[in-house]
Amino acid sequence: MEIYILISKSHTYCLVLYFSSINYYCNHIDTCVILGIVLKLRILYSEPGVVTGDTLIDIGSGPTIHQLLSACESFKEIITPVVKYMCELEGNRGKEAEKEAKLRKTIKQVLKCDVHQSNPMNPIVLPPADCLVSSLCLEAACKDLTTYRIALKNIGSLLKPGGHLVLSGVLGCSFYMVGPKRFSSLVLGEEFLREALSDTGFIIQEFEVLIRDDNTDDSCDFSGKFFILAPPLIISP
Repeated sequence: MEIYILISKSHTYCLVLYFSSINYYCNHIDTCVILGIVLKLRILYSEPGVVTGDTLIDIGSGPTIHQLLSACESFKEIITPVVKYMCELEGNRGKEAEKEAKLRKTIKQVLKCDVHQSNPMNPIVLPPADCLVSSLCLEAACKDLTTYRIALKNIGSLLKPGGHLVLSGVLGCSFYMVGPKRFSSLVLGEEFLREALSDTGFIIQEFEVLIRDDNTDDSCDFSGKFFILAPPLIISP
């Protein structure tokens, strides 16, 4: 499978801080918002025939890149704890070097993107993808629900018929902290997400919500995590 990573310029600060605090991230990963998403992605990709193909596009990756490890070339000593954790999760303890090598081989390009354009990579045109992954991204990039719908339609245009959108994030979130800095977030609800996906041509195959644990810290005011698997509607000619 080929992987194309699309990342916006606005994520630069978040990524720098993420890598600088990666050891904290790994030591406290059981309390992180993204743990549920990581586990769900692992289950999804391990199920034969559910999400397969030749090309995967990742949109934005939110303020973290845990599902990609895209900076392993430049941050080997920093990224290793995350690779180790993922290998243990997959039952491949001790195979971190193989994991990194495989990731470097499958990632073909890292591109700038703008989800507000009909072609998010304009002027570059990528071949339609078998899978489109976006985690904790659109809610940070969109100022209102109308803009979110448009962005959802724009990224959906990157999928081929029969492909899958894998969308994950948090519900009821108005802000999140990255170190000392506070970032705003578009508040999303389950009803809106279902309507927006349907209106933009997707069929919801799976919609899972995990309610927030009361013990979660206050760096983000979310009410729950969501995970969506949604292939686009195939319209017969």
